[in-house]
Amino acid sequence: MQLGIVGLGRMGGNISRRLMRDGHSTVVYDRSEQAVQGLTGEGAIGASGLADLVSKLQAPRAVWVMLPSGPITEDTISELSKLLSPDDVIIDGGNTMYKDDIRRAKALAEQQLHYVDVGTSGGVWGLDRGFCMMIGAETPIFERLEPLFATLAPGVGNIPRTHGLEGESTRAEHGYIHAGPVGSGHFVKMIHNGIEYGLMQAYAEGFDILKTKNSEELPQDQRFDLNLAEIAEVWRRGSVVSSWLLDLTADALAVDANLDNYSGKVSDSGEGRWTIDAAVEQAVPVPVLSSALFARFRSRQDATYGDKMLSAMRFGFGGHVEVKK
Repeated sequence: MQLGIVGLGRMGGNISRRLMRDGHSTVVYDRSEQAVQGLTGEGAIGASGLADLVSKLQAPRAVWVMLPSGPITEDTISELSKLLSPDDVIIDGGNTMYKDDIRRAKALAEQQLHYVDVGTSGGVWGLDRGFCMMIGAETPIFERLEPLFATLAPGVGNIPRTHGLEGESTRAEHGYIHAGPVGSGHFVKMIHNGIEYGLMQAYAEGFDILKTKNSEELPQDQRFDLNLAEIAEVWRRGSVVSSWLLDLTADALAVDANLDNYSGKVSDSGEGRWTIDAAVEQAVPVPVLSSALFARFRSRQDATYGDKMLSAMRFGFGGHVEVKK
């Protein structure tokens, strides 16, 4: 299949590469000419702008927008809507607020254009590991694009099958789902990221306690000389708290157990706030998730060792830069 991709940053470029590796073709555009040239050198068709990108796609077209949420995505989708033809598809693979998806889909439907929201997880590792995708779309459009999703997804791999599942492997086992109508994909991804905040905060606080047990401020008979890198490593092997986030934590501690290269002033990119908003709207108590969000706010005033660990994890999975200058 053929796909247009707008935005070749941390994930967009690797989406193109993974698709081409499986025989699909991509037409790519980014404001950075260097990024476009890099993908062109690997087999993609480069475009000089959105109009040029659309002209190089065969109908019915599909254009994947992989840009930061907010005005840049809004403006790009608006411009694309003026260039595309009936039955073409716009895919938003970034972290957009799901209510914006619903609004956009209604507006685009008036132009006979289709809209798909793809909650995409995988960060900078997606080329090799694959991208976990939660997809909101009309069923016929999802099925039209499914070969692309199947290629981008991680696949079954060597993960043991969940007890009770029988027969052929499901889409979910391959790493992607049709979550439901437009908006549902980003809604599921929003909650995913809210949970991520809580998991990361739990690791950060736990390692902060471990670190302070080594503090010279404690009496000698109450002090340990704990090796945090070894603790992270042993927990990765057979422990009930093992996870990819712990793997990334172990990677960071192996390089520098003090995490001195990280500022610890932890950013939030929106999904955590939206998760709390949804919880309030639906009257669902989320004390862990809300505390994790507020802890990030606090980190920008008075960063701790645990906050540095959050920065290290964010850099590990997504390339989010909170590194000391």
